[in-house]
Amino acid sequence: QVQLVESGGGLVQAGGSLRLSCAASGRTFSRFAMGWFRQSPRKEREFVATIQWSGVIATYGDSVKGRFTITRDNAKNTVSLQMNSLKPEDTAIYYCAVGKRQYELGVTDELYDFWGQGTQVTVSS
Repeated sequence: QVQLVESGGGLVQAGGSLRLSCAASGRTFSRFAMGWFRQSPRKEREFVATIQWSGVIATYGDSVKGRFTITRDNAKNTVSLQMNSLKPEDTAIYYCAVGKRQYELGVTDELYDFWGQGTQVTVSS
């Protein structure tokens, strides 16, 4: 049974930093992209970042480029999201996800088929 568990969310002031982690279990994820998405009330789920199976290539949403960094550790089946210079508009529930197909890298949620339960990030102004 595949399971993704996010951690690291919380309340932070604008300009601060948080580091989210996602621990995956239930199968080997080293051949699949892992990504982060977020959703705030009354908004659609938004792509944040994704990282290729090898960890060499990462892609970011325009709103987080230059502020967020995604990394992965295939030996530990984890993916992390370092979030710096946080803004109130970054407030959302953050979800990690695993890609559907091996070696594919995508920025839309239909390309991911396993999701965590989410972790709340709140940035105060």
